[in-house]
Amino acid sequence: MTFLSVEQLSDQVSSASGLAVDFVRDWRLAASRLNAGHRTAFQHGYWLGAWYRAFGGVAPLIALISDAATGRDIAVVPLVSHVRRGIRILEFADFGVSDNNAPILASDAALDAAAMDAIGQALVGALCALPDGFDLLRLKKMPAQIGGKPNPLVSLGRIGSSSLNGNLVLTGDDYDAYQASIKRMQMPRCWRVFSRHQGARFEIATDVTRAHELLDVMDLQQQARMKKLGSRFVLNDDAHARFYREVARHGVADGYAVVSALVCDEAIVATTLGLRHGATYFLLRISHAGDSWANCSPGLLVTERTMAALHGEGVRRFDLSIGNHDYKRRFGAERVPLTDVSVALSWRGVPYALRDHAAQGLRRYPRLAAFAARAMGRTAR
Repeated sequence: MTFLSVEQLSDQVSSASGLAVDFVRDWRLAASRLNAGHRTAFQHGYWLGAWYRAFGGVAPLIALISDAATGRDIAVVPLVSHVRRGIRILEFADFGVSDNNAPILASDAALDAAAMDAIGQALVGALCALPDGFDLLRLKKMPAQIGGKPNPLVSLGRIGSSSLNGNLVLTGDDYDAYQASIKRMQMPRCWRVFSRHQGARFEIATDVTRAHELLDVMDLQQQARMKKLGSRFVLNDDAHARFYREVARHGVADGYAVVSALVCDEAIVATTLGLRHGATYFLLRISHAGDSWANCSPGLLVTERTMAALHGEGVRRFDLSIGNHDYKRRFGAERVPLTDVSVALSWRGVPYALRDHAAQGLRRYPRLAAFAARAMGRTAR
């Protein structure tokens, strides 16, 4: 098999597996590939374009996998490389802002077990053949399915090996029935309590200026909350603030970026930021104005009102984000396993891959994982 480096020309193709792998180091050169392909909300052009522009200190490396004979695109894998402790690591374009990561797949890609294995192995082999000297490939938080298609890169690891998971609510077509199923949360009562305030309303931003105003409030409210908890807050630093506002700037008009709020004459009481992709919504961030508003549970209420509004527009799948907070069970969320993969690309990467594999294996035994975490002086995720 012949793999293509960024310096090679596209008329060189593989002769064994029938796959060719090209690499580009600028997302703009890959952004138009597979526009109609299968992807999650986090491989949308608005998201990745904003990500590659906002986060420096890493080098983009986007893999373009195609049929060697026809040149037909099969998959695009958005990666970045960076150096940590002298080890050259390849990861998805993420830095913790994406709830899941995946390749973009051609809508007509045939993905049986053999094809999935071939795609994964072709990517690994091509990365090893590059002159960059990469040591480790880490692919985290991968869903098993991408728009109904199997994710070929999970074949490199064990499904469910991630320490994180999605939290999916399926509402069905009857929102009243769904709301009745979560009656213990008393959302109608919370809405009545909130509605007593002058000018009380729920809104979804329809223009960029308003979306940015709500994001400014979100940053302040979340920072205050994290300070109270004694936790570090980074989502309002220069890179993150620029990233989220860029996503909103491009995505609000067509409903991809959803910025919502509970508002009254006194204050912006609560906000959310999420992504809509087809019939699926991903909740990413929630903020509220503090304990003085606790009688109407503003964080839960703004979430539920957002779900109700989007349900009216055809959304039926609501992912309440990674992290297993109790309120997600109360909304009826079921855990969706995600997969982590670690592959050594050189001898220097072997110890790191082995350590990752050990950690992934340990997660199958929660009590042992918790004991190991305590022994290392930290809390297990």
